[in-house]
Amino acid sequence: MGALLEVILPVFLVIGAGYIAVKRDLFSNEGADALMKFTQSFAIPCLLFRGIAELELGAYFEPRLLASYYLPAIAGFTLGTLGARLIFGRPWEDSIAIGFCCLFSNAVLLGLPITERAYGEGALSPNYAIIAVNAPICYGIGITAMEVVRNKGGGLWHTAKAVWRAITHNALIIGIALGFVVNITSLPLPGVLTDAIDLMIRAALPAAIFGLGGVLARYKLEGDTGPVIMVCALMLVVQPSLTWLVAGVTGVGTGAFRSVVLTSAMAPGVNAYVFANMYGVGKRVAASAVLISTALSVLTLWVWLALLP
Repeated sequence: MGALLEVILPVFLVIGAGYIAVKRDLFSNEGADALMKFTQSFAIPCLLFRGIAELELGAYFEPRLLASYYLPAIAGFTLGTLGARLIFGRPWEDSIAIGFCCLFSNAVLLGLPITERAYGEGALSPNYAIIAVNAPICYGIGITAMEVVRNKGGGLWHTAKAVWRAITHNALIIGIALGFVVNITSLPLPGVLTDAIDLMIRAALPAAIFGLGGVLARYKLEGDTGPVIMVCALMLVVQPSLTWLVAGVTGVGTGAFRSVVLTSAMAPGVNAYVFANMYGVGKRVAASAVLISTALSVLTLWVWLALLP
């Protein structure tokens, strides 16, 4: 109960505050969008830049850590896509959008604050290593699969351009890339610049999770019960269980083990809906899955925190 009260509930209370504020017209939808734009385009890229710039690359960018997270994530995408197609009879395009919900966990807006509250700011280095390649890998898989289906296996150049554009126009990726440049070159940064970045960082996570609540307030629970239950089960139970198994086999350290399992146990992020909306398919499932799984994760994360060493 202590973990629930001290780690999880404060984060979800802020999400709930954003949700209620928008639902009761105390904060506009436009304001929530602007807040998310600020956090995802400016504040969180600063957070990721700082984290990657100071990350010990040799200690945390290792195959065991990345394999422990991304092999189960790819398995979740595959199971979600095939389940939507073979069990629920959805078209291939819908199925890929639903599968994407089982691939892209909310590693930033939920993973970072919950890991920080559970284990302290010093425990975030493995999270930064996972997040550094999260968008390129997940968008790369999702966009490639969708473009291949849409082009019936053709249009390789068009597919490659779509993947490249989605990755290189993402502010989070730009922040991560700049962090790598500073880290690898040991480029000294002026104190006034780092102070300004630190000011942005302080606003990043509180504003982001409040804005997430505001964005969730516009989603509606509509039909498609079967696929939504499948997404919730895969993201909140199956994927972290597979991650626990792979991380145990690969023998990652205790800190990395905690970070990778917790990150994999997060609900799908808003990016799941953004991806579905970008292609105009599976939007109802994506919206409902994000909303329901985020609410359910209050309880499932409590269980995972209790089980972790």
